[in-house]
Amino acid sequence: MQKYFILIIAVSFSFFILAQSKFNYPDTKKIDLVEDYHGVQVADPYRWLEDNNSEETAIWVEAQYQFTENYLSQISFREDIKNRITELWNYEKYSAPKKVGDFYIFSKNDGLQEQSVIYIQESLDAEPEVFLDPNLLSDDGSVSLAGLYFSNDNKYAAYAISRGGSDWREIFVMNVDDKSLLEDHINWAKFTSIAWFNDGFFYSRYDEPEEEQKLKAQNEFQKLYYHKIGTTQTDDALVLEDKMNPKRGFIASVTDDEKYLIINAWEGSAKSNLLFYKDLVNDSQIISIVDTLESEYNFVANIDDKFLIHTNNNAPNYRLILIDLENPSRENWKDIIPGTQDVLSSVSYVGEKLIATYMKDANNVVKVYSQEGKYFYDIELPSVGTVYGFGGKQTDKEVFYTFTSFTYPPTIYRYNVETNETELFRKSEIKFDIEDYKTKQIFYESKDGTKIPLFITHKKGLDLNGENPALLYAYGGFNVSQRPSFRLTALPLLENGGVYALACLRGGGEYGKEWHEAGMLEKKQNVYDDYIAAAEYLIENNYTNPNKLAIQGGSNGGLLVGAVINQRPELFKVAFPMVGVMDMLRFHKFTIGWAWVPEYGSSDDPEQFKFLYEYSPLHNVKSGLNYPATMITTADHDDRVFPAHSFKYAAEMQAKSTSENPILIRIETKVGHGAGTSTSKAIELYTDIISFMFYNLGLTGI
Repeated sequence: MQKYFILIIAVSFSFFILAQSKFNYPDTKKIDLVEDYHGVQVADPYRWLEDNNSEETAIWVEAQYQFTENYLSQISFREDIKNRITELWNYEKYSAPKKVGDFYIFSKNDGLQEQSVIYIQESLDAEPEVFLDPNLLSDDGSVSLAGLYFSNDNKYAAYAISRGGSDWREIFVMNVDDKSLLEDHINWAKFTSIAWFNDGFFYSRYDEPEEEQKLKAQNEFQKLYYHKIGTTQTDDALVLEDKMNPKRGFIASVTDDEKYLIINAWEGSAKSNLLFYKDLVNDSQIISIVDTLESEYNFVANIDDKFLIHTNNNAPNYRLILIDLENPSRENWKDIIPGTQDVLSSVSYVGEKLIATYMKDANNVVKVYSQEGKYFYDIELPSVGTVYGFGGKQTDKEVFYTFTSFTYPPTIYRYNVETNETELFRKSEIKFDIEDYKTKQIFYESKDGTKIPLFITHKKGLDLNGENPALLYAYGGFNVSQRPSFRLTALPLLENGGVYALACLRGGGEYGKEWHEAGMLEKKQNVYDDYIAAAEYLIENNYTNPNKLAIQGGSNGGLLVGAVINQRPELFKVAFPMVGVMDMLRFHKFTIGWAWVPEYGSSDDPEQFKFLYEYSPLHNVKSGLNYPATMITTADHDDRVFPAHSFKYAAEMQAKSTSENPILIRIETKVGHGAGTSTSKAIELYTDIISFMFYNLGLTGI
């Protein structure tokens, strides 16, 4: 897509005055294209916008950019918003340290650096030194670090980079001692791990696409390779491919003792996978452990020739099992940590103990067990919230974890595995008085009576008079759980008397497999009903009103926002469908979109077409509706959700809208689906989002 962002095109059209009730949107031509879907004639007048390399699309993008920028530039407090966000963003941000041989590795951002820098230190008290600075990889911060993996002897480090936020990865190798770069260079890796073994590593890649198709073409026939240090990519050994299943992909890992290669084979977004292993010591053939796509199987660790596997097989909320390679058949699988009513989110095996992180009503609880599954004790957490970390090698005696909540910035703790002692390691210092705010969790009823968790954060003592500006965020899909976390970009709203709410909708993973499946395929409308009911709860309980309520969601959450403003536009004043899946009839035709068919269904299937067509945001835009003020966001290097989704949706909204509220599309450059976005780009994006929200909610600034 980069072509049409480089073009400098003079586009002239009439601009508007903010106070007007109608908007003179840029012209978007329509073509006479109608497609037959199982006897239903569906018009697609903006399909030409799917050609991301055409000059015609470039002209349209430039016109939309100018239109959006003209609107935003007239918001008088836009610069004040930017200054406040910059001030909030400007604090030191650390990752938890990771033990690498005799050293510790961690990342740090001084505050406003475009990308975080990787540091290395001999001990936790030693002076850190720069190990890898991604800010030196590009002049504008558009190249980001996408993974760092150390060889088992800690002699080498392989790192992956993303250019412009794309999912494509390049892999480089450096010497750990002198930080010199080797000549090794891997291209066209995607959805890959880097798993070291001896003097090389396993990785996954696709065949090289045509240049003009690299951000658009379907990704199929992934292959697993082994690269030996000091050789070229053309010499890499093919380890595994599947010529009969184009959608199949492979993720590799190697056990701490380097005895086994573990291969997770996936197909699409369905939470199920195949599991294989290879004895690396005896160079055996690849052997199947799980040969049917019916459940999720995550390798945790090996204890000699026995595997610990985290799975939802016969346990919708997950369990930990032991598989003996001498007797690997299912009837011999042994429960180590059985499934419970709470979701077993993850398990680490360190210091000969099992550290199990559970999710209870979208909050985390951490328990410690022996390797045989005997319960020892809970790890005491600072409060209700979210925890992540606990990673390490089996022999490690200490681990680090990070805790966060809505009013609790990410804080790093050091945990002694042997003594069950926790100590504060590093705390963030942010220019915001956190003690002035509070969060509570309530459970509201959806349309069918299902109880849905909702977190609500606001200033202490806030008058619930129904006049407070509010932002409601949700996702609702792909088994992704929404949990309490520090949302820096919500702070300007909170400190201006606003309410921030996070809804844990069906389709997510908050209550395991059944909760996820209740928001998939033909049940997807449950997710929209849940979101609408959350908005109704906030209104009915006097947190806000329809003229003060904004909604936001990204990716699958962008689809969510697009669907609900078609169904209940009167509930919302402002909407942000961000990098959304908006064309539910063609999403599977671009990049990795086919992988979402298990979640959504496919228009190629006559029965699935029916429910997709019923809620597809693009196909359900209606004339005459008073749509909320809407800012659609996308980016030129988004090869996860192809930007044409947002292009076509914006064109349709602008063509049919008779609303007095604006319909804008904000198109970013040198940015992808979100990961790796530079600090300055992120600040610019949220400056525009918050400015647009404040202006249309009637706030006068900060």
